[in-house]
Amino acid sequence: MMIETTPFGTADGQPITRYTLVNSKGHRVSVMNFGATLLEVEVPDRNGELANVNLCFDKLQPYVDGHPYFGSSVGRFCNRIGNAKFTIDGTEYPLVVNHGKHQLHGGKKNFSYLVWSAEPIQADDHVGIRFSLTSPDGDNGFPGTVQAVAEYTWNDADELTITYSATTDKPTHVNLTNHSYWNLGGAGTGTAKDHLATIEADQYLDVDDDLIPTGKLNDVAGTPLDFRTATPLGENIDELPATKGFDHCYAVRGQAGVMRKAALVVDPDSGRTLEIETTQPGMQLYTANHLGGGPGTAGNGSHDAFCLETQHYPDAPNKPEFKSTLLSPGEAMKEVTIHRFGIQK
Repeated sequence: MMIETTPFGTADGQPITRYTLVNSKGHRVSVMNFGATLLEVEVPDRNGELANVNLCFDKLQPYVDGHPYFGSSVGRFCNRIGNAKFTIDGTEYPLVVNHGKHQLHGGKKNFSYLVWSAEPIQADDHVGIRFSLTSPDGDNGFPGTVQAVAEYTWNDADELTITYSATTDKPTHVNLTNHSYWNLGGAGTGTAKDHLATIEADQYLDVDDDLIPTGKLNDVAGTPLDFRTATPLGENIDELPATKGFDHCYAVRGQAGVMRKAALVVDPDSGRTLEIETTQPGMQLYTANHLGGGPGTAGNGSHDAFCLETQHYPDAPNKPEFKSTLLSPGEAMKEVTIHRFGIQK
């Protein structure tokens, strides 16, 4: 196994590097230090043909200019915070508003648009990159200086493990995820609606018209959101006109903080499979509803990919009934998600 490095341009006056992780089978994962972003994931189909299954750009500039979070490490708080504010110990913290009257994915210049430091990981059974970032007190309105780490590792079992961790010097809220868009037929090959998805969840979060959680959990039974058995992503997608497809957070079955199965997706045509395990309590299914098909989305259109963003629940800072995202000095936040790629014969 090895790590290859190549220059990938400059952002904020700093050099950006593409790091390619190659396992002993020649299957490759590439990441970069701008946004601690996942770029390509090249894995074989049932005929042994390699293809990249993660939507990405081949140049840096589209990432800098603004993009749909292709492969991004999203923070300080992924997904939505209602009315862009929360209260800690009696003090209200107004956050940067960037989504209607709410905050989405941590604000305007969030973790996805920052240059992270990088160091290689070389072990007997895996290779990887550890990205680190200091988010200053007041960043997008959040209190506390946060030290964040995004770690990607790749092994011979075609397991991509993403570990997010953080510490703080003042009580604050942290919720980190990876926002990759997958198409197991190969990025750019068209619709992902024929992919068969199984999601290990009996409930999903009830939301209002702005997709802010109400605090209630709804049963998936009898709804278009029921993926307890393998179901094509496109089978019930037209029953969700308000969101133009799936954009829903599931309560992953089992105990949060413990590694457990979250999803299995199979592309019947190529035979490629993606199995996800996570310690996170929730997972957002997003079927790329708003990709426009132009240069800003690398030519990919609506429903040409899917996201399975493992995370804590959106608006958790304002919902005491949800598992808390509060991080205090002396504590360490750590969440792990494994993406295991395989082949169904």
